Amino acid sequence: MSKKTNVVVLFGGQSGEHEVSLVSAHAVMAALDPERYEVLPVGITKAGRWLAGPGAHAALVAAADRAQLPTSFQPREVASALSTQEFSILNSQLSIDVVFPVLHGPMGEDGTVQGLLELAGVPYVGCGVAASAVGMDKALMKAAFAAAALPLLPWLLVRRGELEADAEAACERVEVALRYPVFVKPANMGSSVGVSKAKDRAGLRAAFAEAARYDRRIVVEQGVPAREIEISVLGNDRPGTSVPGEIVPSGEWYDYAAKYLDGESQILIPAPIDADLAARVADLAARAFLAIDGAGLARVDFLLDKETGELWLNETNTMPGFTPISMYAKMWAASGLTYSALLDRLIELALERHQARFGGGAP
Repeated sequence: MSKKTNVVVLFGGQSGEHEVSLVSAHAVMAALDPERYEVLPVGITKAGRWLAGPGAHAALVAAADRAQLPTSFQPREVASALSTQEFSILNSQLSIDVVFPVLHGPMGEDGTVQGLLELAGVPYVGCGVAASAVGMDKALMKAAFAAAALPLLPWLLVRRGELEADAEAACERVEVALRYPVFVKPANMGSSVGVSKAKDRAGLRAAFAEAARYDRRIVVEQGVPAREIEISVLGNDRPGTSVPGEIVPSGEWYDYAAKYLDGESQILIPAPIDADLAARVADLAARAFLAIDGAGLARVDFLLDKETGELWLNETNTMPGFTPISMYAKMWAASGLTYSALLDRLIELALERHQARFGGGAP
């Protein structure tokens, strides 16, 4: 019998997406084949403590903001909810073959944890330090996309200090460059946390205040009447793409509640678009992935203008949600790759990338 692969599943974290991570990690741990993998759950509390052991997930769920968890979510059964211990990846005496960092948002998806894992010399699933950092920061991401000549809607960067000095001047700068409605987003956040749609000056002021709670850098994007098209990317230097999907949000737009809480948004897989447009989505997604030097996985999001038919690249997500209703895995399932097989491939890609970088193998 071959040796099992020891997988640390890392979840929680200190970002506003802590609860999303708990749900994602629950799904990942439940789907990893126990005949192939030995899973060690490691949770990062909101205070930054690392807890390892079979009770780590239950401990973080017990302390979570219940309002941010889907009502249908049930924590994974564990041997003992109290079976945890302090953990450090740098001082761990455990045999760790690979880490699966199911972390969303700052202090997890943004290159910080990836840098720690690089220092520890441990293979890990997903993008490296630079791609994670650029993929997390919407302003840097857009700069990388622009350099690769990818289609982007007009946008502006506003800093919190600018708002503190003269919020009205910041509003005027937006109104000169863009037209209402606009979307206002923290530069470093995901899952629509801190994101608002502003339709007038009063709404813009409120949107700035909300985004500034999460980041000192704020991205303001031109709003268009759009369909939301997404596609999954899988691979390292030669990425492949799934069939595209479409989100029909339950509300006016795809906010946090529509994504995770109300369960009423429609998911159309494959997206009802023609073959030529689907091929363009796939091509642009692969180019966007390579533009940030992606590795392992990403979900790439597009906006398809309902009036003009123009296709705009919105963003890449380097650690997209793995919740039961998340698009990333569903699009691969529709492409013939099951959830468990997808996890197997992500772990293979992590080990291949680590070998290529540190073992002298071909990239």
